[in-house]
Amino acid sequence: MNVDGVTRLVQRRLGLALRGRVAGEDAPERAQRIWGTPGERWFTPEDPIWRVHRDASMFSGGIASLLLQSLHPLAMAGVAGHSGYKSDAWGRLQRTSHYIATTTYGTIEDAEEAIARVRAIHERVRGRDDLGRAYRASDPHLLLWVHVAEIHSFLRAHQKFGATPLSPRETDRYVEQTAVAARLLGVTDPPIDALGLRRVLDSYRPELEATPAALEAARFLLLNPPLPLLARAGYGTLASGGVSLLPDWARAMLRIPLPGPVAKHVAQPLGKVGTAAVRWGMAGVEG
Repeated sequence: MNVDGVTRLVQRRLGLALRGRVAGEDAPERAQRIWGTPGERWFTPEDPIWRVHRDASMFSGGIASLLLQSLHPLAMAGVAGHSGYKSDAWGRLQRTSHYIATTTYGTIEDAEEAIARVRAIHERVRGRDDLGRAYRASDPHLLLWVHVAEIHSFLRAHQKFGATPLSPRETDRYVEQTAVAARLLGVTDPPIDALGLRRVLDSYRPELEATPAALEAARFLLLNPPLPLLARAGYGTLASGGVSLLPDWARAMLRIPLPGPVAKHVAQPLGKVGTAAVRWGMAGVEG
């Protein structure tokens, strides 16, 4: 086998490994259902939401999203008490990625069915945190926090690491498009432009806490991911990128010792390297 053949083999193996982790071993069958089912869809390939959610920058964006979301004590209590994120980390990731893909690229009928399934799960997730404060996953206020933390992280990741960053107008359009599924999920009055997104995110800061559960989740994501040793270096570049995307105050709350200049000049370049590697690998299994 010549050099080009070896390179293509390595690329394909990397792409298959990444796809298997994120989308599951049945990824081809799921993809056929999402993209192959005829019917009306909310979005088209020309829409910003399509570009953002297909880009490799979502890997670091997803890590940043989980870290940021963990800072709301009631949202984190629900995750710690009901999700099994440590024992089934990859299963949870695969279910999340399938939901995002279905609501972004699938038919309206399939998207609405996926949202209804998640709403039914949310209705069963309720309890009290360690301080006795009641929570329920269907609470519109908590749903709004999870939504804005996620979209803020995805958007920042795309603008820093994406293949084709969005223009200001496209950025507003992306935020508006993510509100379609959010409303059906139970989010009341989601933001519809980038300024609104920042304002809503900032409005939650008085409620945020670095609870023991949040700090434990950060350690799990950044120091003890469920990966073999050989894969941790590559994951580390993506995690570094995710950390660099967090607001300075969020890194400080999570006790991540990464000052702003280090995040910008060290962690962010590592994130670009990791994203480029993911993009290269996934190109070997697409098309």
